[in-house]
Amino acid sequence: MSPDKLVYMANQIGKFFAHQGDARAVASIADHLAKFWEPRMRAAIQAHLAAGGDDLDPLVREAVASLKPVKKTWT
Repeated sequence: MSPDKLVYMANQIGKFFAHQGDARAVASIADHLAKFWEPRMRAAIQAHLAAGGDDLDPLVREAVASLKPVKKTWT
């Protein structure tokens, strides 16, 4: 999946949880990504953040940064 698509999806999730207040929203976004995004998607959004994180909303940046590193289990 393209980084642009992942950024769009992550930012949409961020908008959904933004009403909770910053700290709770960051935790909810991270929880959602950990539970519902497959490892390759999480690894790709983490790589995007490591490369600068262009276009990621601030709360989403924090949430992605808080995710545990993904162990590669695919080829």
